[in-house]
Amino acid sequence: MMKNKYSMRIIRAEPLHQHYFRDEQIGMVDNLFLKRKHDKPNFNRRMFDEDFARLFHSMSRRSSNLFDIVSNDDELTQSLFGNVKMRYAPHSVNETVRRWVEEIAQSLIWFGRAYYFLHDDPEHEDVHIASFGSNGVARFFGVLIQWVPKRTEQHWDRDNKEIPREIRILDAGKIMRFAMPGTIKRMLSAQNKTLAVLDKHQYEATEFHPQATHENPNPINHFNFGVWRDTQERALYRATRGTGWKGRKFDSTKHSDFFDCHRLIRFRRNQLMLRDDILRQFSSELSRVGKGYNAGYSVEISATDELPSIEHLDELEARLTREEVAFTEIVNYCFES
Repeated sequence: MMKNKYSMRIIRAEPLHQHYFRDEQIGMVDNLFLKRKHDKPNFNRRMFDEDFARLFHSMSRRSSNLFDIVSNDDELTQSLFGNVKMRYAPHSVNETVRRWVEEIAQSLIWFGRAYYFLHDDPEHEDVHIASFGSNGVARFFGVLIQWVPKRTEQHWDRDNKEIPREIRILDAGKIMRFAMPGTIKRMLSAQNKTLAVLDKHQYEATEFHPQATHENPNPINHFNFGVWRDTQERALYRATRGTGWKGRKFDSTKHSDFFDCHRLIRFRRNQLMLRDDILRQFSSELSRVGKGYNAGYSVEISATDELPSIEHLDELEARLTREEVAFTEIVNYCFES
């Protein structure tokens, strides 16, 4: 009997953390919920994503007092932070928060969202937290679902199993959801459009090389490649004015130290805005899901004075405007903390 290609099952279940599907398994209806191919950033966009997600620098890693964590149930807080399944080995609570914030930042920059699920372990009376992809996750009338296309489970000891399309109804009380702040999201959206154009046409100058012929083996090239590079660089700086990113360009002969420092302060400020917003969401989401284990649970996480602050960056910028601060002090503060 032929199976209906539109067959589907609706179940209450935990999210599927890793699922792979072939193009031929994707139907028209699946395209409404799935991004079959994530936008793969090219040269400039990839560099920016890597730089912007680096929220903590060298000195941060040598300190053990990066965050203030205030909770009314320290035992539950220790349990939650001690059972986070990440790409790293177990660490102290402070180090776990630092790595977790960086992991969330990467997901927000690449995908705009980040999800984590709390798995209960009745046998050990414990809870484990693990991330799962945002692809296929949507909210309908207050219900969070995960759309999973039909897939094939492969087994080495028995026949492969064909699993129909699923709509998984997720327990919102066990899901932590993080979103990119609106101001940064709009800023990155506008910037990425220009970066995509620059990346697309980055190497097109090579097309202006005249072809050598037998009659003219050394043709004269009248195309000015210097103007081409300067035009691309100006377009890059205009596109990144909001974020302050320099595109890893360190040729100081083309711009002043004041330009570099103002850009660096602006870029670092945007990073700290993202860091602080993630910490704010962190506190809210952990407090919400923690109520499933302690109805009155609350936790607040904030950066300590060991980490850079927006207020100090604002002070440095004001002093720079008045020519009262050395460039090295700005660079050290932005890169060594």
